[in-house]
Amino acid sequence: MTAMQNCTAGTGKKSKSSFWKSLGGYVALLFALVFFSGLLRGAPNGWDALDFTTILGYFGKMGDLGVNYKGSNGFGAQDGFLFAFGIVPGMMLALGVVNVVDHLGGLEAARKLLNPVLKPLMGIPGTSTLALICSLQSTDGGAAMTRELVETGKLTQRERAIFIAFQFSAGSTVDNFLSTGAALFAFCTLPIAIPFGLCFVFKFFGANVMRLYLKRYTDEQIAQ
Repeated sequence: MTAMQNCTAGTGKKSKSSFWKSLGGYVALLFALVFFSGLLRGAPNGWDALDFTTILGYFGKMGDLGVNYKGSNGFGAQDGFLFAFGIVPGMMLALGVVNVVDHLGGLEAARKLLNPVLKPLMGIPGTSTLALICSLQSTDGGAAMTRELVETGKLTQRERAIFIAFQFSAGSTVDNFLSTGAALFAFCTLPIAIPFGLCFVFKFFGANVMRLYLKRYTDEQIAQ
C-alpha cells in the first residue's frame, strides 16, 4: 500500500513538473516570436529593448565623415571581408537567443503548435518557426539559425533546401520592404499591403516549387 502511495505521489510530482516545464516552453516561444518579429521596434518606455534589431544596434560613425568602420568606395576581397565581419554580431545574437529558448523548451513548443501549419504549407517542421520569423528581419540571423537546426538534427537536408528557398525569395522581407522599398511608396497607387502580401505569396510559392522538385531525389542524394 505504501509503495503504491509513493508511486502515485511520484507520478503526481512528475506530472506537475512536466506541466511547468511545458508552460515555460510556451512562454519562451512567445518571447522569441515577439523578439524576432519587430513588433516592439521603436516602442516607447523601454519596451524596444525586447526587439532583436534594437538590441543588435549599429556601428558608430567615424569623425565628421559620416561613415562607419567600412568607410566608403571599398571593393574587392578587403571590402568583402569587412562586410562579412559586420554580420557576425547579428549571427551571434540570434544563435545565443535561440539556444536559450531551446533550453527552455521553446523549440519543442513551436514544433507542437506549428507542425500542423508548416508541414502542409511547406513541408518543414514547426521547430523552424523562429528561424523563419528571424529571416524576415535579418537574412544573416535566419541563415545562422537554420544551420544550427540542421547541425542539431532538427531539420533534414530536404527540409533545409525547402526552407532556404523560402528565405532566398525576398530576403529580410520586413526590413527591406520598409526601408529601401519605402522609396517607391510615393509612386505606388496600390495599398502598400498588397505588394507586401505578394512578397509572402511568392516566398511560399518558391518553397513549394523546391518541394516538388526534390520529390525526385532521396535524402542521401540531396545531402550530396
